[in-house]
Amino acid sequence: MVPENPFIPYSATLMQVTKLTPDINLVNLQLDDPLLQEDFDYRPGQFAFLSAYGVGEAPFGFVSLACRKTGIEFAVRRIGTVTYALHELELGAKIGIRGPFGNYFPLGDYKGKNMFIIGGGIGMAPLRPIINFILDHRRDYGDLIIINGARTPADLVFANEFDPWARAPNTRLELTVDRGDDKWQGRVALVPEVVTELKPSPLNTMAITCGPPIMIRFVLARLKELGFSDEQIVTTLEQKMKCGMGKCARCNVGNKYVCQDGPVFTFDQISKFLEQY
Repeated sequence: MVPENPFIPYSATLMQVTKLTPDINLVNLQLDDPLLQEDFDYRPGQFAFLSAYGVGEAPFGFVSLACRKTGIEFAVRRIGTVTYALHELELGAKIGIRGPFGNYFPLGDYKGKNMFIIGGGIGMAPLRPIINFILDHRRDYGDLIIINGARTPADLVFANEFDPWARAPNTRLELTVDRGDDKWQGRVALVPEVVTELKPSPLNTMAITCGPPIMIRFVLARLKELGFSDEQIVTTLEQKMKCGMGKCARCNVGNKYVCQDGPVFTFDQISKFLEQY
């Protein structure tokens, strides 16, 4: 869906807030125009700008699936002025949505393939709709391995979805943290180390990763060591988003504008300038 005027946000209402971690809220919005709400379409990997009226706007990736018709969801981490204002809003508050922008993960092209999803921290946000889409169309895909990593157990996002993910057919969920606590009995290891430990076969497999830039850098290196080709590795550089339309030139990485050419790229597309990220 292409907005009629990409500079003007749609008006939406805050319908639900779910605390994912101490500093990340999952917000569920509904567009105020019922016809627009019904037709509003977006794909996994695309993003939008949320406006805290009177404060400003910031970019966020969609974490819901448009086809589920359960509201428009974003994971908002409290790290600045706009996100703090969004965290302070009460149910029923008005929020602006400007978008969708960017390209998306071509999940239709991945049918019949095994899927290896690797996320770290808030980087799991754009991966959540990919996981749920695969689970909604489970027979269309092969084995699914999910790595969800975070700094601490409290920072693991989407914990309320771990059980349905882990119970899905031919699906394996691997959780890991950089440092545990008194209650944590799971794995303590960095995400790239888990990639090496699991040693997924690159045969007929697509690897999709998102997380902190340093994590992405080492995950890509580990995948290459395992024999994944450049075309089999996909990532999103959504953290580079600025205006969304290539006007401010602040999202450039090398000779690419992330908001126009991405944010979704194969390693083949970005290997020449990834060192600048």
